[in-house]
Amino acid sequence: MTESVAQAPQKRRTVSFLIFGIIGAFIIGLLVVLAIAVRTRGAPPLESGAAPDFTVTTFEGETYSLADLKGRPVVLNFWASWCIPCRDEAPALQRAWETYKDRGVMVLGVDYVDTESDAKKFIAEFRQTYPNAPDLGTRISQAFRISGVPETYFIDREGKMLQGIDENGRVKANWIGPLPEEVLIARIEELLKQ
Repeated sequence: MTESVAQAPQKRRTVSFLIFGIIGAFIIGLLVVLAIAVRTRGAPPLESGAAPDFTVTTFEGETYSLADLKGRPVVLNFWASWCIPCRDEAPALQRAWETYKDRGVMVLGVDYVDTESDAKKFIAEFRQTYPNAPDLGTRISQAFRISGVPETYFIDREGKMLQGIDENGRVKANWIGPLPEEVLIARIEELLKQ
């Protein structure tokens, strides 16, 4: 009886240390994400030149790399399930995929700082059939120096970002914020003409 009474406080201490360890790991992880966000805020998003190469494995287990997609126009969309404006553009991205996939256009979603279960719920809710992959370690978003989500990049068949300035003075290489469907279509059409 004395042993079990003595072991009870030790078990409570062990459980307490475990809980504090988990909380500490979570806080450290959050600080790392915050530090990365602060660091990338200092550099503007990419607006021209060759798009950074990357490789992703989708939630369905398919692997894509930008190098392997050469010869196809690519619409690269950074999103997250917790992002309210991402919900606004999700239907337009799916419609673009359905309209242009047979013409060689690749729409590729990159899920930013999210949980797999929440991301899959988002994909199911919006019936997205185009490839979507997590940005593990935020490597891809850092390479493109995204400023937040949603953010979309337009990459030509050569692996270079779409060049030029639109009639509103915005670079054509990317769109920061929810992407209007008419802009999405216009930029895809421009990519197809190249």
